[in-house]
Amino acid sequence: MNIENTKAQMRKGILEYCILSILKQSDAYVAEILEELKTAKLIVVEGTIYPLLTRLKNAGLLEYRWEESTGGPPRKYYKLTEDGVKFLSELSNSWEDLQISVKTITNQKTK
Repeated sequence: MNIENTKAQMRKGILEYCILSILKQSDAYVAEILEELKTAKLIVVEGTIYPLLTRLKNAGLLEYRWEESTGGPPRKYYKLTEDGVKFLSELSNSWEDLQISVKTITNQKTK
């Protein structure tokens, strides 16, 4: 079995949570979101992020606005909706529970 495939599946599973968490901090356009993910060593390509952002928008968790850019075309800034904030809170709780469960199974001490 290839470890890289498993690691990629794990990253995909938490990508939605990470993107919503980034947007909770401030509105952002795709390049900024990708940079945040890259800084956290969660490398994602544009071809992966655009469909996810569209799905989150269609689910009512995100909205966007266009802003003119001094260095090129207008930029689409994404923002959490009220439903997005609630959903992120639920995801955070689920993430905490999942971490505790995994630590329990792998016999690690929980904080």
